[in-house]
Amino acid sequence: MSTAEHDRGHETYTPTQASYVAMQDSPDFQELRKRYRGWVLPVAAGSLIWYFAYVLLTTYAPGFMSQRLVGNINVGLVAGLLQFVSTFLVTALYIRHADKALDPVSARLREEFEGGQR
Repeated sequence: MSTAEHDRGHETYTPTQASYVAMQDSPDFQELRKRYRGWVLPVAAGSLIWYFAYVLLTTYAPGFMSQRLVGNINVGLVAGLLQFVSTFLVTALYIRHADKALDPVSARLREEFEGGQR
């Protein structure tokens, strides 16, 4: 198989395309995708569930959401503010995850890819 061919249906690629396909097929790239998806998909699902639970509770359980906790502060207000808190928390956790698990592999792949392009 020449450098312009690849095992994906024996398609013919230009040298640049072949280098992209080779990078995509590399074990490091597959590990990077696995680490990214392994974190992002569950957190995104949990965030959506939390958001829709808030919307559904607001719509279908107004009695529960209007229960006073302290003074004029009720369950709905606290849950709404927790939406913001959870958004910032997820962002901070993702940055930490990316710094530790994604960026080192990504930097190594970038070095390998750019080194091969020059």
